[in-house]
Amino acid sequence: MTSLEFCRWPTAEFRAPLPRRPGISHVLFDFDGTLSLIREGWPEVMVGMFVEMLPPLPSDTDESLRQLVLDDIMRLNGKQTIYQMLQLAERVKQRGGEPREPLWYKHEYLRRLEARIAHRTSGIAAGTISRDQYLVHAARPLLDHLRRRGLTLYLASGTDEYAVRREAELLGLLDYFGPHLYGAQDDYAKFSKKMVIDRILHENAIPGEHLLAFGDGYVEIQNTHEVGGFTIAMATDESANGSGNIDPWKRERLLGVGADVVLPDYRDAIGLVDYLLGFDS
Repeated sequence: MTSLEFCRWPTAEFRAPLPRRPGISHVLFDFDGTLSLIREGWPEVMVGMFVEMLPPLPSDTDESLRQLVLDDIMRLNGKQTIYQMLQLAERVKQRGGEPREPLWYKHEYLRRLEARIAHRTSGIAAGTISRDQYLVHAARPLLDHLRRRGLTLYLASGTDEYAVRREAELLGLLDYFGPHLYGAQDDYAKFSKKMVIDRILHENAIPGEHLLAFGDGYVEIQNTHEVGGFTIAMATDESANGSGNIDPWKRERLLGVGADVVLPDYRDAIGLVDYLLGFDS
């Protein structure tokens, strides 16, 4: 891997030299962890459920079992939730158990997650919690800036589309994306981030070099990198929004699949975008 250097925007890390991309016209965002923090803490919910569902082996310790399921979960982070449930079913089978349908596991996980985040969604809806508390730091000014520059924005998430739409509405984000909001379906063959990327390029008759992607999951970074787009990894410390700290696991994971830049949040993103596209007049 090429060595990294800090650029002139204090929180941005990148492989030098940083190229210009004046042709960028379309921007793809992931949702959870990239824009929304409503589901912050989701891995704890999923790990707990997986540990509970796996048949124990004599060699297991609490630590080894948690590490096993955490590795499975995070390796698939960014893909649709169903893929993590398919992996759980496979683990159950490997351990001599009779797995349930992956879709059952998915719905049970979502039930547990909804219970964890209910106070957040109800508080935002009631106005007792600021919506920006659960938006990655400085995201809204960046979205305003991208829209003012005339870029077309897309949202694609491995979370179920109905939930993405509901939570994007709570955070006041729907107007930025209009009809270009895509999420997971129970029939998981009908959606992938790669499909969304291919659709953006085909429907707009643009080359991959005209696409910019922001994400904290490997899928959107890898898929955009593969078509020649520019990728910005959001290595956000979700438990300390606005701290400016980079999550080291996200950083390493996303650099490994082709991220061009790593950011902890959006405080320096406007300057970075203007550098890439050319400064606004």
